[in-house]
Amino acid sequence: MSPAPSPPAVPTPSVERLLSAALHGTFAVLLVVALAASPLWLLPPGALLGAVYAAGVLDVRRSPSRRRARYWLGAVTALWLCLLAVEADVSYLAFPLFFLQLHLLPARRALPAVALTTGAVIAAQAAGTGGLTAAKVVGPLAGAAVAVLTAYGYAALHRESRERQRLIDDLVRTRGELAATQREAGRLAERQRLAREIHDTLAQGLSSIVLLSRAALSALPDGAPSATARDHIREAERTAADNLAEARRFVHALTPPALTDAPLPEALRRLTAAPLGSGARTEVAFRVEGEPCPLPVEAEVALLRLTQEALANVARHAHAPHAAVTLAFHAGEVTLDVFDDGAGFAPGAPAGGFGLHGMRERIAELGGTLSVESAPGEGTAVAATLPLRAPVAVP
Repeated sequence: MSPAPSPPAVPTPSVERLLSAALHGTFAVLLVVALAASPLWLLPPGALLGAVYAAGVLDVRRSPSRRRARYWLGAVTALWLCLLAVEADVSYLAFPLFFLQLHLLPARRALPAVALTTGAVIAAQAAGTGGLTAAKVVGPLAGAAVAVLTAYGYAALHRESRERQRLIDDLVRTRGELAATQREAGRLAERQRLAREIHDTLAQGLSSIVLLSRAALSALPDGAPSATARDHIREAERTAADNLAEARRFVHALTPPALTDAPLPEALRRLTAAPLGSGARTEVAFRVEGEPCPLPVEAEVALLRLTQEALANVARHAHAPHAAVTLAFHAGEVTLDVFDDGAGFAPGAPAGGFGLHGMRERIAELGGTLSVESAPGEGTAVAATLPLRAPVAVP
């Protein structure tokens, strides 16, 4: 089975680079406009501010360290405040500074920094011609509010984008697991088909040859003329017996590994006794109810794979302290229940992803049913029922 093409990844890094370029470009344009309308003696400190800003941008791109970026922001803000104290036209640089403060500083410091920057702009505007007016207060406050809302809106979109990327990665991984499970199921089904064919054709035919050779040997009259015939018949019997033993070894080798040297209850007992993996600390209990009886190999394989899938979901998603696996033999059917007391999920949420969906189809092919019940905070219960049929006899 060839894997389907993977969905495209969310281009978050490209969007971030585009927004950063727009922010730095805005700062440069506003700085040039402010210096163009300022006295000539203000050009050197303005050029120094631009040089420090550009050096910090290049340094952050080479080595993106959050601490060094905050030191750089502090230096840029200090130079801007010095210019603001003598020239109110540079107050427009506060708008890109708002975004830098909201991006580089933690939330408990970003909002106070934006408030102080806004206060500095209002104070600089009030010290100019005309004194303090409503427009000089509302303008900086509106700019700060727009910057805060834009920054928090982008942060929410960024989180949503990362969550979507995580879901896409999880989907691709689950799809790969489903493809591997389907390949394994097909391989096991083919092995069982070959085992049945060898048992029902070659092994039976060779067994018949052995019996017929013995019957022919016992029917020959005693005497020297029949010595050669007896030798040929004995040789045919030995050859058929050797090939029958070889055919039986093939049938035994085609049995699923987990069920090779143990019946289904013992295989499930070993499975539940092993650690679940993925860092899970789940205590799994196993019990058998009723009188165990032989099952068809395909039924044993399906119940074993179902238990493996259910316990894997417990380890990956449920984070349950306890889980229980119950194999019960009833009159006419066998049931398998896997219960955990973990996180559970809402009734409308997907139950176990593609793994249990594939197992549901596999159980249905054997004439059985599979149900999954769960609720948030109340754990999950997986229940499978298979009808009892005459097992396929394998020597």
